[in-house]
Amino acid sequence: MEEMDYVSLSSEPPNSCEADMQVDDHFPSSTNECSSKAENQEKKDEPELGMEFSSNEGAYKFYLNYGGKLGFKVRRNHQRKNAKGLISRVTFCCSKEGKRREDKRYNGKKPLYHQPITRVGCVAHMTCLLQKNGKFKVVSLEKSHNHELIRRAPTENMLRVNRSISKAQKAHAEDAHRSGLPIRETMELMSREVGGSEHVGFLYEDFPNYIHRKRKMAMEKGDAGAILEYFHNMQVNDSSFFYSIQLDEDDMITNIFWADARSVSDYGLFGDVVCFDTTYRTNEYGRPFAPFVGVNHHKKGVVFGAALLYDETTESFRWLFETFLGAMSGKQPKTILSDQSVAMEKAISDVFFESQHRLSVCHIYQTAAKNLSHVFHGSEQFVHEFGNCLFDYEDEDEDKWLLAWNSMLEKYSLKENAWLKELFEVREKWAMVYGRHTFTADMTSTQCSEIMNNVLKNYLKLKHDLLHFCEHYERVLNDRRYEELLADLKMMQTMPTLLISAEMLRHGAEIYTPEVFELFQKEYMRWGDYNIYKVGKEGTKVEYKVSCVGKSEEHVVKFEASTQTVTCSCMKFTFIGILCAHALKVLDKKNIKRIPPQYIMKRWTRDAKARTISNYHGIEANVCPKKSAGKRYSHLCRNFREISSLASEHELLYAYANERALLLLNDLEEMKKKIYSEQFKRWPIQ
Repeated sequence: MEEMDYVSLSSEPPNSCEADMQVDDHFPSSTNECSSKAENQEKKDEPELGMEFSSNEGAYKFYLNYGGKLGFKVRRNHQRKNAKGLISRVTFCCSKEGKRREDKRYNGKKPLYHQPITRVGCVAHMTCLLQKNGKFKVVSLEKSHNHELIRRAPTENMLRVNRSISKAQKAHAEDAHRSGLPIRETMELMSREVGGSEHVGFLYEDFPNYIHRKRKMAMEKGDAGAILEYFHNMQVNDSSFFYSIQLDEDDMITNIFWADARSVSDYGLFGDVVCFDTTYRTNEYGRPFAPFVGVNHHKKGVVFGAALLYDETTESFRWLFETFLGAMSGKQPKTILSDQSVAMEKAISDVFFESQHRLSVCHIYQTAAKNLSHVFHGSEQFVHEFGNCLFDYEDEDEDKWLLAWNSMLEKYSLKENAWLKELFEVREKWAMVYGRHTFTADMTSTQCSEIMNNVLKNYLKLKHDLLHFCEHYERVLNDRRYEELLADLKMMQTMPTLLISAEMLRHGAEIYTPEVFELFQKEYMRWGDYNIYKVGKEGTKVEYKVSCVGKSEEHVVKFEASTQTVTCSCMKFTFIGILCAHALKVLDKKNIKRIPPQYIMKRWTRDAKARTISNYHGIEANVCPKKSAGKRYSHLCRNFREISSLASEHELLYAYANERALLLLNDLEEMKKKIYSEQFKRWPIQ
């Protein structure tokens, strides 16, 4: 689209009048008086003798646009300066002006390689002379050319003057680059959107040049500057985006934490259990990457925030945890799971004083495979017994657990193993016998942080600097959230299969997400294998013992008839949030066919988020007009894709849509001119 010369698209005010005042002290002081006549002439389509321009740069842009419309390239031919050092005469000509000069390096011989001839002696030109009033007046003009002009579409769009990458296309390119899409594939995608490469508006070579310039600018800013700009842009697009950077005494970046609005919102819903892991290292600096991870209603990993740490000291962890709570409005999790670290444990006890600190049994299990490799990989029986000590022994009978632990040490000659001794000292933080009273949302089996690390390795490379790391981490978030969207869609369109016809299962299928219902149905199908007998009664309270057929284990279940309260010694509901088979056996005996309300955790239900598909990306459903060009571009693409799809179904629909589209384009062009004209008028003279 042709733009008027006096309209500046940069954030700086135009300085043509300032330049003019340096030539003559008798110029008017008003910007409008200074350039109104020249502006009116610059609006014309073709040059004329006597035409005036407010500056030599304005004259060049006018002739450049004229050449683009007519079909020839323009260059500056020659210019003269006056005694003050200002340009007083300038000539713009067709790029085919003149003749190729003989290269004296070859001494009259023909060179081995020939460059195509571009100059054919064309005399088309426009010469401007500086006047006393500071304007540049056309004093010599030749419009005729001695060669064919490029007027045939789409070749005319390939001229340099007619080529440009729009703001929307730049945003599109940057999004594709952050997504890891190669430049050639991005160009192919853009060309398909507009019906061919000739309609994109620029050549393939322009695209990598733009990306290269962006990368070079980022490198010139350095890691710190690039990261700060990245976070600033994120905050412009998302006013709720939170980030904090810790500096040392030399104002160097040490620790970084950030979380977008969606992460903060998810923490409000599923932040009862948080898994914190620092086992993943990034780039050549080896910075620990520390995501705060939870589990959503689909039992899938969800990210509450992320950090890049300088080191793993208590001071760094304390700053991070305090910053995390500040971003989450001070809400502390019920349980925080972490790997084993003295520095981390001290910081957690100082900051998360309302939370239960548990060590990740998955991390302990993996560490055991390294520290006890001589027995871990040589005996399946040891692996089984060690796993029992980690995950089993549901009754809080420490003697029973200690007997199994000591028996294992004795059997495999591990009594003097230093790592096991250290692990035993903190057994209250990992052994299930001590932890069934703590809600963990079944995180010990989902291994959310381990899954997240595996995902990160597929996206993030050691060669990435901090900026690219953050950009590709954003891809991780987007893809995980897209998976959640697909799970929501599947949940709304389908119902799980019931293994048997039972009211309790039908009720569970109605309220639980499919993934949680599968856990519930598995427990329900087990209660048929249990025997039940009463062992005591006191008023409305009844105590039962439930035992599995063919096994010696027994579970104590207490039932309160007045409130339909049921508790089991296995405490499955306490640490996972669904009723166990033993409790379901008692409820069935009491002819209770639906899940009591107090045993339905909202975080596991279908309406846990109470959010529609249209706004799954974050808290706000509507696109704010002040969003970035890329956000606006993406939103409009979705709308116009629907329009294009409908209009292409019939010739009449197509004709109507095409007519309205042209009118809309013209209206937008006029609006753009008015918008920038108003901005021009508001700019003060420097």
